[in-house]
Amino acid sequence: MSEKNQILTDRQLLDMFYYMLLARRSDERMWLLNRSGKIPFVVSCQGQEAMQVASSFALAKGVDYTAPYYRDVGVVLTMGMTVKELFLQAFAKAEDPNSGGRQMPGHFGHRKLNMLSGSSPVTTQVPHAVGMALALKMKQQPAVSFVTLGEGSSNQGDFHEGLNFASVHDLPVIVMVENNQYAISCGIEQQVNCAKISDRALGYGIHGETVDGNDPVAVYTAVKAARERALNGEGPSLIEAVGYRLTPHSSDDNDLTYRTKEEVNAAKEKDGLIIFRQQLKKQGILTDELESGYESKIKALIDEATTYADEAPYADEQTLFDGVYHQ
Repeated sequence: MSEKNQILTDRQLLDMFYYMLLARRSDERMWLLNRSGKIPFVVSCQGQEAMQVASSFALAKGVDYTAPYYRDVGVVLTMGMTVKELFLQAFAKAEDPNSGGRQMPGHFGHRKLNMLSGSSPVTTQVPHAVGMALALKMKQQPAVSFVTLGEGSSNQGDFHEGLNFASVHDLPVIVMVENNQYAISCGIEQQVNCAKISDRALGYGIHGETVDGNDPVAVYTAVKAARERALNGEGPSLIEAVGYRLTPHSSDDNDLTYRTKEEVNAAKEKDGLIIFRQQLKKQGILTDELESGYESKIKALIDEATTYADEAPYADEQTLFDGVYHQ
């Protein structure tokens, strides 16, 4: 973020910071709940909050459609999912608006928020998002489809098929690769042989660019421009946001079998949340008092959501086949 940001207002910057902090604290609580045996599984967003929140700020809530991937706590919260709803899906309870407790945690989907339901096989969300973009174009609806994935998923066939179809038909879709350097245990150098994931855009004849995923203003600027191009009929964009996964792949992973603690600690010094906080304070936008207020508000929301979701009922066994067979 530059010394004198002209792209976003101080209020927007503070709101971005709030949602980044909300995502981080929610994620931290879910890890505690997992380790205490309360919830079964966590796929963390830590280290990717800046790119998730900033990209969502560049979209139009209630207008655009999203197909988030399993780490996108920052995306779903920014696009309107409540903390209570987030924790209901983590506890797999009946009130969970994502799937009624049927999906694994992190498999987001919210009809009221124009959020497509995700599946466990990685990258399947890309052709889904492209299909939504096709529908938007056919209906001449002034909106875009936004989909995220990890850099490892860019090696799947669904990625190629989705981008190729979107390119051929000039569809209003934004594909953002959240490059966190690891596909489970495989580092980026074991996954691809090109300098940047965004280089692949050239083969599809579409716009491609790589941005610093730890810089929310850079991410916002790139996604905002991609949305404008899409609405102007200029087709899809491939944006690579480069960051780092600060936690193990999931709550079932031991990341120290394939990377060192020193490497992780070095990455933490570039943590987008920490850097953004420092920049906002340096510019006099964020004060200690404001930050303390955010922390208190967030803790109260998470405490309430945790208690509510923990005590909420599971789905009744009589609903086992709901959504499977036509009623």
